[in-house]
Parts: sequence; structure tokens; C-alpha cells
Amino acid sequence: MRTNAWRKLPMSLTELCLDTTLRCGQSFRWRKVEDTWSCALHGRILSLRQDATHLYYQASFSERLVEPLTPPLSTPCSKIDSLPEDDDTEALVHHYLNLGPNLTKLYEQWSSVDANFKKKAPRFAGVRILKQDAWEALVGFICSSNNNIIRISQMMEKLCSHYGSLLGYIGTTPYHDLPSPIILADPKVEGQLRQLGFGYRAKYLYQTAVQICHGHDEGWLDNLRNPESPIMGQKVTAAGEMQPGGRAGYRVAHEELLALQGVGPKVADCVCLMGLGWGEAVPVDTHVWQIAQRDYKFGKGKHSSLTKATYDAVGDRFRSLWGKEAGWAHSVLFTADLRAFSERLSAKIEVNTVKVEAESLGLKAAATSAPVTETKIEVLETKIKREFVEEEEEEQDGSIPSKTVFSAKRRKKT
Repeated sequence: MRTNAWRKLPMSLTELCLDTTLRCGQSFRWRKVEDTWSCALHGRILSLRQDATHLYYQASFSERLVEPLTPPLSTPCSKIDSLPEDDDTEALVHHYLNLGPNLTKLYEQWSSVDANFKKKAPRFAGVRILKQDAWEALVGFICSSNNNIIRISQMMEKLCSHYGSLLGYIGTTPYHDLPSPIILADPKVEGQLRQLGFGYRAKYLYQTAVQICHGHDEGWLDNLRNPESPIMGQKVTAAGEMQPGGRAGYRVAHEELLALQGVGPKVADCVCLMGLGWGEAVPVDTHVWQIAQRDYKFGKGKHSSLTKATYDAVGDRFRSLWGKEAGWAHSVLFTADLRAFSERLSAKIEVNTVKVEAESLGLKAAATSAPVTETKIEVLETKIKREFVEEEEEEQDGSIPSKTVFSAKRRKKT
């Protein structure tokens, strides 16, 4: 491995909080060891850490063995260093973490139109919507069906370690790239994924890979991107006028994704928001539905259950509040609703009773010879406890659980 020195960018925790952004259910391949997050990304292992004033980043590039096209027996494989002459890691950090927008101003804007956001947001500052590759977002959110963050992360790790290219190690931990669609389109993959514990998602991943490789032109998925949020290095262009249901490009992308195996409205919106850059996409799952009922007066009348019409109405409501970044604002509220981020401030206070001789306090010996008792309070540790609470949501045999995404109201016969 060839590893760059750590570099840094000025960054406050209100503009970016890595510990929240990388753990709130957007991306599932980041690993944290002590204070450092690492992930195989764009042909390198990218490592990130943060303090109160700066974001630090480091890239490690693999050294790989390359065989000559027709090597004579006496010619060994040559080792080449894949560290590029023009290292684009800083540009990747800016792009992937979506560091362009002023997040403080966005929070202020969202708070000004919504009292609930104003109440919740201060405890969850620094949440950014990542600019992930569309394929990674699609794979991750297909795995998210009836699942939780810990198990999704485990599935993504298995997928990468069994099918992805090994980029290198940090310590003894291997880091593999995400396998491309053509690799997962192999007919053997579905059965292998079932053996690895993917359950019914194995079929969805395999069939989606086949559809992308053989049912669409090359580049089809990236062509669904918001042109205002292109892939790294491409020119930004206008995305059209905002409508109550979102811009035309977003609606087209959403419908196209629904044709893929394992992709329903929520997964399609997750991919639109976190993989294709459509900020107005509002994924509505059980957490968001609970938020909508508790804080936005849904759950009564014609929107008493989560039907397709109600799903759309929740998205439209949030878009009416926060506009073309409604999905970003909604993600802050989503994060606040996760049990993994229920903040518990625990201060451990130690009280020491110390006997001090009168002389040590500068008192005259004639005044008193009795010891003086001093109570000393020391705050030893104050920390936010954030733990994942794992929930079993899938049948033990990996079978498809009953769907509860949308439910239809039954009319009583009179």
C-alpha cells in the first residue's frame, strides 16, 4: 500500500458530523476503528477523522501485480504503484461528503418554516446527504428491505469480500471494492448469496444486476442523475422547475427504478436521494410514517394508513415545506428518530473527601489543629452514548416476510 500523509480541511461539527452522517443509514460500508472511519472508495481506501475544527483525510492506494502479456518464464510479474500522479482525493472528499452547500444556512432556512425541525435539529447538527455512486446506493437499499443498519452493513461486507477487488489492508483488516453489476449478473450468484444469508434479497440483487447489464444501455443508471448533482468531474446543468411532486427528472428516475427487481417506492426514493442527487426525494418508511403521524397530523381521515396516496402526500407535504432539499431536511428528522441516536448524556462525577492539615491551607497553627475536610468534585467523563439496537425483522430462514408497505382501507358494509 502507498499511503498519503494526513491532510486537513477547516470544518466545524455544525457543518459536518462524521459520526452522524456515516451511521444514519445512508451508506453501509464505512468502518470505524477508534476515531477513524475508512471505506474502499473510487479505487482507494479513504480514511476520515474529525475534531472540533477540522476534517482530516488520508488515502491509501494499492500496489498490484501485473503480468506481461506474453511473459517469458524468466520474467517475474512486475509490481506497479497505482498512486496517481494527480491525486484527486481532496476533490473526492468534497464531492462524496457534499461539502458545497452551507449547512448552517440550510438548517436556519428549514427551521424558519417548520417549528418541529427547529426543535429537533440542534441536537443533530452536521448531517449531510452523501453523493454516493448510484450502483452502491441501489445495492445497499435493496439489502435494506425489512432489515436494520447492522445487518445491512454485514451483507454489504459479505458482498464486497466475496465478489469485490481487494484494495489492501489497514492493519489486518481487508478492504474490498464494491463488485460491479456484471459480476453479480453471473447465474451462480443468486445461490451463493442465499448461502451467505441474503435470503430473498439474493434474487433481487442478481436479477437487478442482469437488468442493468442486459436490459439497458451502458450508463443508464447514471443518466438518471440530477444534472445539478452530476458524477464527480462533470459539468453542472439546470434540472428544471420544481413542482409539488418534484422536478420532472426526479419523477422519471423514480419510475424507471421501480421497474427493477426488489425496488419499491421507498427504495426508489432512497436511491434517488442518496445515489442520484434528487434532493426532493422523500423516502417514507415506518420511521418517517411515525414522524408524519406524530408531528405533521397524518394518520387521520383519508391518510389514516400508509397507502400509495398517503406515501405521496407525505412527500408532497415535506416538499411544500423544504423545497428541492426536502429529502435532506427529512433525513435530519429521520436520524433524530433512530434509536441508535438517542442521546444519553452520562456524567460520572467522583467526589473525594480529602483531609488537609491546617498548615497546608495557610492557617495559623494556633487557630486549630484539627484537620480540614475538603470536598473535591471532578468530572471524569462526559460522553454521548450512541449504540445500535439490533432488531430481528426477517424470518430466520431468510424467506420473504409479509409486505406492509402499503395497506388498503376496507369499507364497512352498511
